[in-house]
Amino acid sequence: MASHLGLWCSFPLALSTVLFLWRGEASPNYGDALAKSILFFEGQRSGRLPPDQTIAWRSDSALTDGSQANVNLRGGYYDAGDNVKFGFPMAFTTTMLSWSVMEYGKRMGPQVGPAREAIRWAADYLLEEAAGLPTRLYVGVGDPNADHRCWERPEDMDTPRTVYWVSPTAPGSDVAGETAAALAAAALVFRSVDRSYSVRLLSAAEKVMEFAVKYEGKYSDSLGAAVCPFYCSYSGFKDELLWGAAWLLKATNNVSYLTYLNSLAADDRVDIFSWDNKFAGARVLLSRKALVNNEKAYDSFRLQAENFFCTIFPNNPSSSTVYTPGGLMFKLSSANLQYVTSISFLLTTYAKYMASSSHRFKCGDLSMSSSTLRSLAKRQVDYILGLNPLNMSYMVGYGSLFPKRIHHRGSSLPSKASHPNPIGCQEGFQYFDSSDPNPNSLTGAIVGGPGQDDSFSDNRNDYDHSEPATYINAPLVGCLAYFAKSNGSA
Repeated sequence: MASHLGLWCSFPLALSTVLFLWRGEASPNYGDALAKSILFFEGQRSGRLPPDQTIAWRSDSALTDGSQANVNLRGGYYDAGDNVKFGFPMAFTTTMLSWSVMEYGKRMGPQVGPAREAIRWAADYLLEEAAGLPTRLYVGVGDPNADHRCWERPEDMDTPRTVYWVSPTAPGSDVAGETAAALAAAALVFRSVDRSYSVRLLSAAEKVMEFAVKYEGKYSDSLGAAVCPFYCSYSGFKDELLWGAAWLLKATNNVSYLTYLNSLAADDRVDIFSWDNKFAGARVLLSRKALVNNEKAYDSFRLQAENFFCTIFPNNPSSSTVYTPGGLMFKLSSANLQYVTSISFLLTTYAKYMASSSHRFKCGDLSMSSSTLRSLAKRQVDYILGLNPLNMSYMVGYGSLFPKRIHHRGSSLPSKASHPNPIGCQEGFQYFDSSDPNPNSLTGAIVGGPGQDDSFSDNRNDYDHSEPATYINAPLVGCLAYFAKSNGSA
């Protein structure tokens, strides 16, 4: 990451001024935002929709997925505004939804049931992806290059539903490690409410993790244009091996996973957490043992987690995070809110662990407490919900001003109910090019977000800023549950 030292020295004063200005707005309704953030996942469903589907403008789609490989790969989620099922980001979405329920399920109230259903919809699909082991792990359905040349509803898809997989001779430790993490995390969610399902998930997780460790390699090296440039494995596979082993250790308490984790541990500096780079997330997860249970064997992970947080906070020698004038973390120009929501989840969760033992740590001369971390997370969540220079919520359907022209095929095209006849691959671009608001509201969807100057054009052609994605929403679910239950206090 590039260094931006010149921006940090003025951050505290600038941010406090920003917060004073925006707090003229009403305090966010975190409970409403939580319900909508979970509802969003219904709009991303693939397969045969259930009778209780709330987002009614969606219909059944991709009912023959997997048939090319003689396997059932119906279901799961479309990752963003397209009609492809990419296993890598879907697995990360599942892991983060599961972690959200594990940490904050008791704070979710009536939303814990819908959150579990969102996890199950993905976990059922991931189980099917793992059904081909030990020779195949299925990792995607749909030719992404053909799909991206079309603008059509998922219900009308006529592009190839090609099936992709990794194998011993074409490995993918990264996607396999993330799939193992997702299955193990989901197993923990269902352990107390559906024991047999939990056992099935954990058994699959162990098999997938064994595959990931035994056949090392990057899945983007094996699959090429089927996943790049869409979801290339830029960070390699070591972070997913760490992540998968961390979740299996949590789910099984098998000390062999700790031995393996220690063999992977490296004191490398990271300042990001995303579907591609899991180092920070794994270290925060493992730090719970050090902070909550006072187990010294996990201190190295705690220190690495704290080094990560020091890269996020300004005014210390380790900082490498830029903030917009309005106070939003800015990591990358494309879908920046994915990094904001993921890092905010780590902030609230680590703060929760710190509070259990009154733990503090230092970033240079700055003393960091649990409230310091929670306050920064709250500022990010509040910005997303409308406390920002534009007074715009970046969650569709939340607040009085939110994106209306999101980069999303199903949302931007007439529904089957209003336009029963198919809309062809090229025919759909008349709707893409229109300046009209989308006819269907993808309630709860969080878009890529504003630019580094806090600007936002609400243009569906600007996918870097206007496209929603499951992995943007999933981490925010936990943050919203935390602040809803705590009445927004930091």
